[in-house]
Amino acid sequence: MDQVKMGELIRKLRDNMGLTQKQLADRLHVSDKAVSKWECGKGCPDLSLLGALSEVFGTDIGVLLSGRIEKNETEKGDMKKLRFYVCKDCGNIITATSETAVTCCGNKLNAPDPKQAQDSEMLCVEDIDSEWYITTDHEMTKEHYISFVAYVSDSCAMMFRQYPEWGVNIHLPKICSGRLVWYCNKCGLLYQKISP
Repeated sequence: MDQVKMGELIRKLRDNMGLTQKQLADRLHVSDKAVSKWECGKGCPDLSLLGALSEVFGTDIGVLLSGRIEKNETEKGDMKKLRFYVCKDCGNIITATSETAVTCCGNKLNAPDPKQAQDSEMLCVEDIDSEWYITTDHEMTKEHYISFVAYVSDSCAMMFRQYPEWGVNIHLPKICSGRLVWYCNKCGLLYQKISP
């Protein structure tokens, strides 16, 4: 932790919010001299204050400790680049259109790169009138199951949550070419192309 960088970030965030050192100090129940000391890099907030400080600024404690805000490249809106983050502890599913920092249940989550499904792994897609009917012979036990199936095209995404001991039975409107992406708790993230 670099207290000079942290102090510069605190000053920048405070200025962006239009707060004086005294106003920030009052919110944190510390003196304005303490805030001035942090911003000059001659000290840093007590660990017990980091949660309140991150709340005031609407940021993450990790950002404060690193002393820098990393901006993502501007995403051009291609939903095919959608990233899936899955918490192995609670099953929470989080999506983002570009790389981002995600935590759940105290764990930092990484978005796995989907691998193309082999013939034996592919979902069964039947063309029925104006929709696709999607099923699979994949095991769906409490120990080994698919937790979600998503349809992703260049302009939209639809997600279908799946549960252990239920069969995968999805009715999906035929929209345009895209990919089916699914997550198996043992096999990871897989995909296959789909088109009308």
